[in-house]
Amino acid sequence: MKRRDFLWTCATAAGAATLAACHSMRGGREEPARLDAAAFHASRRFVPTRFGRIAYVERGSGQAALFLHGFPLNGFQWRGALERLSPYRRCLAPDFIGLGYTDAPDQQDFSPQAQTDMLVALLDALSIPSVELIANDSGGTIAQLFVAQHPARVRTLLLTNCDVHENSPPAQMRNSIATARSGQYDQKMARHLEDRVYARSPKGIGGSAYVDPANFTDEAIEVYFTPLVSSPLRRMQLNRHLAAYEPNPLLAIEPALRRCAAPTRMVWGTADPLFPVVWAEWLHRTLPESRGVRLVEGGKLFWPEERPDLLADEARALWGV
Repeated sequence: MKRRDFLWTCATAAGAATLAACHSMRGGREEPARLDAAAFHASRRFVPTRFGRIAYVERGSGQAALFLHGFPLNGFQWRGALERLSPYRRCLAPDFIGLGYTDAPDQQDFSPQAQTDMLVALLDALSIPSVELIANDSGGTIAQLFVAQHPARVRTLLLTNCDVHENSPPAQMRNSIATARSGQYDQKMARHLEDRVYARSPKGIGGSAYVDPANFTDEAIEVYFTPLVSSPLRRMQLNRHLAAYEPNPLLAIEPALRRCAAPTRMVWGTADPLFPVVWAEWLHRTLPESRGVRLVEGGKLFWPEERPDLLADEARALWGV
């Protein structure tokens, strides 16, 4: 049976040292306690690199899995996935340069290529030769650059709604990018902190990127946006980070993607206006070792945060554990 005709299906450590936590069992394995904001902050580590002090949270042991967050979030996006997958992998969730809790120099380059190079430096510092790669949103841009430029370092690739080929950045982001270039996008992030009704409205991230705006909790809003507006420098870096999404870096790597040897799975929300399902299908046609597309009916951009069980099941199936 030819691969394109094959229907691929899938099977449907501990908490922060400063916190006392109970453990439960999942599938016969011990599972770390819930990673709430306090545990996430307490377990954050930093690695000094030429790109700055890179913040990351780590759970588990063994072969590494690297989780790449979207804009304007940080590694906290993957807390549910880390809870569920750390019994099987050494799970790392770093914060990109200009986002989250990573500390970058004043004039750091924030381009997708710089972010990709930062990940290489981070993995080298941690003596990690290769990873299972999972990405969402703008993190998918970095994931594709990484696998195209460092194919030997990617064992598997799991992509959720993200930038693909010509749709990078999506046309709907151009006004936001223009606002960032004018030095004013940080004001939108500050408003999310100040006005939670706005944050969960259709004009805010909660209403536009989550199926249930209530899942965009006060805890998450504070973890995501507090560092972005914590100083004039961080506000400037946020604007520069978003402005660096253009020009599109993905068109040039199509030949490398067509040679990609990593088993790849696309898991795609169907209600995301930024990244329609057609782009998941493009990846399936383009990547030689595609394991197909799973549709998440009604899923919006940040569905992996809302449905970590589904994401974890897909990852375990792709990893064969």
